[in-house]
Amino acid sequence: MKKVEAIFKPFKLDEVREALSEIGVSGLTVTEVKGFGRQKGHTELYRGAEYVVDFLPKVKIELVVPDTLAERAVDAIIKAARTGKIGDGKIFISSVDQVVRIRTGETNEAAI
Repeated sequence: MKKVEAIFKPFKLDEVREALSEIGVSGLTVTEVKGFGRQKGHTELYRGAEYVVDFLPKVKIELVVPDTLAERAVDAIIKAARTGKIGDGKIFISSVDQVVRIRTGETNEAAI
């Protein structure tokens, strides 16, 4: 099993969720986060005063999928979240040793 974590622009969330749903991903966790990468933030103007916004708003999704679905999930996220501009985000993939569903005690792929 693989855990896929993706951080991207908030307005792309619905498109990403729909793309994942189409390939059979049944659940995910969404967190509103702030951060920066190569963008290093940006400058905004408010009431005539210029100020720097260091941390930009992003959305982080986390999902655990069977190994067979991981590559398709990553491709779906890339296609749905890409704008072609700096700050599109990152995807992190890691291995998951075990999953346990609390309610039933099911484990591993049965618990996903």
